[in-house]
Amino acid sequence: MLAMDVVDTLRHRENLVARELNEEDRDRQLIERLREIYASQGIEVTDQVLAEGVKALKEQRFVYTPPESSFQVTLAKLYVRRHAWGKAVLAIIAAVLIVWGGWHFLVTVPAQNRAEALQVELTQTLPKELNELRDRIDAMTDVAKAKDVAASIHADGVAALADENAERARAAVAQLQDLRRRLAQEYVLRIVSRPGATSGIWRIPDANPDARNYYLIVEALNRDGQPVTVSVTNEETGDAETVSEWGVRVPTDTFNDVRADKEDDGIIQNDILGVKRKGMLDPEYAMPVNGGAVTEW
Repeated sequence: MLAMDVVDTLRHRENLVARELNEEDRDRQLIERLREIYASQGIEVTDQVLAEGVKALKEQRFVYTPPESSFQVTLAKLYVRRHAWGKAVLAIIAAVLIVWGGWHFLVTVPAQNRAEALQVELTQTLPKELNELRDRIDAMTDVAKAKDVAASIHADGVAALADENAERARAAVAQLQDLRRRLAQEYVLRIVSRPGATSGIWRIPDANPDARNYYLIVEALNRDGQPVTVSVTNEETGDAETVSEWGVRVPTDTFNDVRADKEDDGIIQNDILGVKRKGMLDPEYAMPVNGGAVTEW
């Protein structure tokens, strides 16, 4: 420790060092000067310690020499400066974890759940619904046309499942549900004859201005006389609408017979145009009809 102190003293006496050490064979004078310095401070130092200090100074034994650049040195410097870059790195890691977590839980997981739900729907839910609806329709009707329609829709749904086309399969299920509801309906088609209500209309079709289409306005009523909503396709627009009143296109003779019935006493005596029974696709008409319909007049 004393030798190190001697070296330190020599470094603080740069002029002395430069003057004395640059001259050969002057170590003795330098040691004497150092002894005087320590003596003035009340410190007693042996000649051996002073000699070791002078020798150490010459050898630069206590001089720090930076190590050459290397991977290990770089790592050591980074570790020493960790307080400077550590917070920034932690902030970056936290940001990456937040982004990854958000993407995982908000995008990846929901997408996986949707894919799993879709597979369950394609392999379990939709096949079960298609089969059950077809079987119910077969059990509720003896109409060959209704059975054929149900079989055709069911086959389309099964083909959609084979193609993993869930949208088309759902559409087939919806069509079978509509067919089942249609077969389950029971109502009568009564010609509207309420005071102030229109019982019949005629239209000039755009395709043939010289012709006239005649319609009787009917309402669908259940056994309790309450309105029943029915899906009707408007032949003028091609749109299917759910209504309880619509116009049924009839031949001119049928239209004139009903008009004469109403003009007789203001009441239509023969006001039942047809009856829709359970298990049937269409009403059974009591009068001749042409099959078209309108929903607006």
